[in-house]
Amino acid sequence: MVAVVELTGGPGTGVTYARAAFGLLPGRRRGSALPDVELVHRGVTVDRAHLARYDRVCGLRLTDALPATYPHVLAFPLAMRLMSAADFPLPLIGLVHVTNRITVHRPIDAGSRLDLTVRATDLREHPRGRQFDIVATASVDGAVAWQGVSTYLRKESASSTPAAAGPDPLPAGGAVWRLPTRIGTDYAAVSGDRNPIHTSRLGAKVFGFARPIAHGMWTKARCLAALEGRLPAAYTVDVAFKQPILLPSTVRFTSAATGDGVGFAVRSKRPHLTGTITAPVSGDTPR
Repeated sequence: MVAVVELTGGPGTGVTYARAAFGLLPGRRRGSALPDVELVHRGVTVDRAHLARYDRVCGLRLTDALPATYPHVLAFPLAMRLMSAADFPLPLIGLVHVTNRITVHRPIDAGSRLDLTVRATDLREHPRGRQFDIVATASVDGAVAWQGVSTYLRKESASSTPAAAGPDPLPAGGAVWRLPTRIGTDYAAVSGDRNPIHTSRLGAKVFGFARPIAHGMWTKARCLAALEGRLPAAYTVDVAFKQPILLPSTVRFTSAATGDGVGFAVRSKRPHLTGTITAPVSGDTPR
């Protein structure tokens, strides 16, 4: 039976990253399974000034409707708390965010009071290690309005058979984005994701990157900003994070209609993100 833990606040994500770094010290014992717990934070309200800063950093319009990616930011401290717990089977530092699915069941007004839940599910093997999902929901007046599923990978071995590249259905051309280094620090400030690979050249080098890299969720939000005029009231947006974007960089955004929605991508010489927007599956809401 899932244990429900009610929260009213907690340490900031900076403290959580420090605690996670401490957990990398030799001798740390971890659990063998994901914790059977759901974290809940009820009555969360939106700071409109913070929302405006987030919108500006991500290139979104300033409106009273929450962007699809904003509840992810609200739920992120809960996810961090869960993944940095002493019994979590994989260390937080070093996890790679590989995919993210968001379903907007209905628009959320910035004046709404949100009940947030976060849980970890489906620890499973991967050719390069192990992966799991963090499932977050945002409910308004007792009904789920938003759900996010983030898949994280812990790399434990090199891939023996690299995946073959698939066909590229998107047209050439598109919009050119010139991304300055400050994207990493600006997004860290509004999202709470202060992982040093995004904000520090030294922190990035520790994990094998020559320069800081852009947050994957910033890239997803920026893509949705480019598609704002084409987004329906309810939709599912799936993305796969490919090669990281080193900052500063110049990348290209492309999109095209598909049979059941919109496909989009961010590329330079390498693919950085691919995604699709489709109608949500009827009845596809979490428990």
